[in-house]
Amino acid sequence: MKLLMLGSGTSTGVPRIGNDWGLCDPNEAKNRRTRVSIIVESAASQRILVDTSPDLRQQLLSAGILSVDAVMWTHDHADHCHGIDDLRPMRFGRDAALPGYASTETVRRLRQRFSYVFAGQYGYPSIVQLETLDRVKIVAGFGVASCEMPHGNMNTTGFRFETDGKSIGYTTDFCEITDEMVELFSDVDILVTDCLRRENHPTHASLDVALDFSARTDARLTVLTHLDKSMDYATLSAETPDDVIVGYDGLEIDLG
Repeated sequence: MKLLMLGSGTSTGVPRIGNDWGLCDPNEAKNRRTRVSIIVESAASQRILVDTSPDLRQQLLSAGILSVDAVMWTHDHADHCHGIDDLRPMRFGRDAALPGYASTETVRRLRQRFSYVFAGQYGYPSIVQLETLDRVKIVAGFGVASCEMPHGNMNTTGFRFETDGKSIGYTTDFCEITDEMVELFSDVDILVTDCLRRENHPTHASLDVALDFSARTDARLTVLTHLDKSMDYATLSAETPDDVIVGYDGLEIDLG
């Protein structure tokens, strides 16, 4: 089982437009962050893409990814879904649309905003066959479990993926740790967690919240993501425990 971090940045990326690096060293390549998205891959080379960030085309090109077997969305905020059209080349040569999954509310919102992706238009076929997560247990050979997470005045979806005896949890965009989250992600091999900045934030996890979540789940390895321009890679890496690493674009972890 493998984790591929396509993007690790907040909604504006690092640097922000205007070449604003904040506290991040521009000479450190791991500080250049596109918007968040990951791929999980099995030993059978089946892949699930989580979120379609606005930077998806370049992320897939950089990673050498030609195809995925399914797509899942955490929620419909722009930095997580506005690269959805970049799925079109993955539809070429397929007999059917890509399987796609999200919570009931996210499905409703995505259908409203990107109807052509799911219904086709002007003679073009649909790109994604979108379904709710209600009864989903297995996707592309992965066991999949999910829960809703508080994100200000809305919820996002956290995912747990299992295959080949290994597990990866993906929990971006949350502001509070719930008992359901702790239970679902308990003892995962890799926990990828939201970690916007050091200071508290009304809709995102701070560094303290991320570290607390890691400890409460007993994750074997925790990877911080959704990092803003205040989170310099080297500085933050020096602060974290040995079982917590700072995520970056292009990070690959092979669980064997």
